[in-house]
Amino acid sequence: MQLPGEFSRVRAQGQRLVLGCLIINWAEGTGPGSRLGVVTGRKLGPAVERNRARRLMRECFRRSQHVLTGKFDIVLIARNSINGRSMGAVEKDYLAALKRAGLTGGAA
Repeated sequence: MQLPGEFSRVRAQGQRLVLGCLIINWAEGTGPGSRLGVVTGRKLGPAVERNRARRLMRECFRRSQHVLTGKFDIVLIARNSINGRSMGAVEKDYLAALKRAGLTGGAA
């Protein structure tokens, strides 16, 4: 997703779930496939930590696109607890959030 209006649409019309180091907002997709937007606020820390958090969240999405049951617009927001976590720990939270949200076919 590119436009701030699209982030706002997902936030206003979609659903929200907080789990572990992530906040996930999602809505039915408007594009040809599932799309991802990531948000890392300045409270997260310096640019190095924010960039790492963005990379981790994008990689989680990339690795698990195949388990999504439909086309969704997803916005992931990093929480402070993401700092210092491994890829495996972030991915575990991400997959658990997808499962709890009902976005997977149970294969997560």
